[in-house]
Amino acid sequence: MRIGILGCGRIGRVHAGSVLALPDTRLVAVADAIHESARALADETGSDARTAEEIVSADDIDAVVIATPTTTHYDLIHALASAGKAIFCEKPIDMSAARIRECIDAVNRANIPFMTGFNRRFDPNFARLQRLISEGEIGNVEIVTILSRDPSPPPHDYVRTSGGLFRDMMIHDFDMARFLLGEEPDMIHAVGSALVDPEVARLGDVDTAAVTLTTPSGRICQISNSRRATYGYDQRIEVHGAKGLLRAGNVHQNTVELATRAGYQSAPAKEFFLERYEAAYRNELESFISSVRTVTQPVPSIHDGLKAQLIADAATESWKTGRSVQI
Repeated sequence: MRIGILGCGRIGRVHAGSVLALPDTRLVAVADAIHESARALADETGSDARTAEEIVSADDIDAVVIATPTTTHYDLIHALASAGKAIFCEKPIDMSAARIRECIDAVNRANIPFMTGFNRRFDPNFARLQRLISEGEIGNVEIVTILSRDPSPPPHDYVRTSGGLFRDMMIHDFDMARFLLGEEPDMIHAVGSALVDPEVARLGDVDTAAVTLTTPSGRICQISNSRRATYGYDQRIEVHGAKGLLRAGNVHQNTVELATRAGYQSAPAKEFFLERYEAAYRNELESFISSVRTVTQPVPSIHDGLKAQLIADAATESWKTGRSVQI
């Protein structure tokens, strides 16, 4: 499988490492708006540094990873679809649900594989938790609780263009809610505040938020997000069902535990999302490449990207209006 990568920043480099680690897969070329970044990654990986246009039209590339800023996704998806290339696109596909639907039309017309990059589905712990749910270990799901807290807030320049916490950060948790509930949520109520950095409020966003999702049958999902966690990258899930409970805890920097009269002491949670989800990033790209090889549609699909965006839009509306919103 011959791969091209668009975007040589932090996440593009992660995907490049995954391609290099996979058997029978070759990183052919990379591109970035800053050519020096592309040149550096190309030198490190033994690939070519090309322009985005050259990767789109290349005869020696089968599939392309889009790891560029969200504002570029729409045009790149349309170009790659017209070129008949399989697409892996980082979330969100676009900030506009209407434009995502136009991307869906382009992908459908081209009949190409498309995966949305919701990597947390491929975390070994979360994937096992979902598998146990599907096997009926805890019976019918009744309530899902998702906690997601970053060690520190992003730069203000990022906040200005991110689309807001619900569309940027919590969108991962909306996809996870759909992954675990076993039923599409149809109502949402959201609250949010700027408690970490007052400047975030002046930028029209929040850094601390919680939502409640409900499904037609009455299943509930509670999601809590914060841009601050003094103890590391906090990623936990709990699912309660009719027959029991499933829980996935944090991944710590090491497994050593000290016990004294003062109590028990363990290592902090891992500090960075790239470190915490290293295996998930590798597993999702492996799944994408496998789908391309077997001519099956990847999951999460472009439709999963749209559905998560619609929930994020509804959450933003609920926060702004103070009312529950139908999804």
